[in-house]
Amino acid sequence: MTLITDIQKKFQAYANAGIAAQQTEYMRFLFPYHGLKAPVRQGVQKPFLRKENLPPKSEFDALVRDLWEKPQREFQYFGLDLAIAFRKHYEKKDIALFEHMIVTKSWWDTVDMIASKVVGGYFLLYPEERVPYINKWIASNNMWLQRTAILFQLKYKEKTDTFLFSKVIHALNGSDEFFINKAIGWALREFGKSNPAWVLDFVAKTSLDPLSHSEALKRLK
Repeated sequence: MTLITDIQKKFQAYANAGIAAQQTEYMRFLFPYHGLKAPVRQGVQKPFLRKENLPPKSEFDALVRDLWEKPQREFQYFGLDLAIAFRKHYEKKDIALFEHMIVTKSWWDTVDMIASKVVGGYFLLYPEERVPYINKWIASNNMWLQRTAILFQLKYKEKTDTFLFSKVIHALNGSDEFFINKAIGWALREFGKSNPAWVLDFVAKTSLDPLSHSEALKRLK
């Protein structure tokens, strides 16, 4: 695909082996990098993400899947930004792609953005899909799908479905996973900016993991 070939040439042109080594070490050697710091990568990507330069929506799924198969992590970041660029044009079937993005090459650096900006946007367009998929993800035993279930409402503010939010937290509370307990606290803290009374009441009535508890109340008295 021309888009992938073109972005690959750009990434290679700006590659920095020293920065790549630092990035790979920071990410626990899970992924190789070309060595583009975020501002450089974003500048390189910017022309490709302009509305007039976006590929047809019909190519979206295949493009993102191909980017997800590339070894260097910058390709997944570009695929994620491409998904965000199409957020007003999601189709109901796109949830299958988003699940693939969550469970493939999974780590917080992509999953958190997929949860809050991609899946969050999708469920605003298709609210009838929320409960079936959230129930599926909770029961999946996949930590990253479960983390997504916690974080998808991260930016919803007053649109937050508190019943579903509470249900997800209660279902996953007591986990042995750091990334689950951290996400619960983070999500509560973020919602506390919009509805501190609800969060304070919820925390008071719920026996949370210590990490979740401290994260939730970090900015609330």
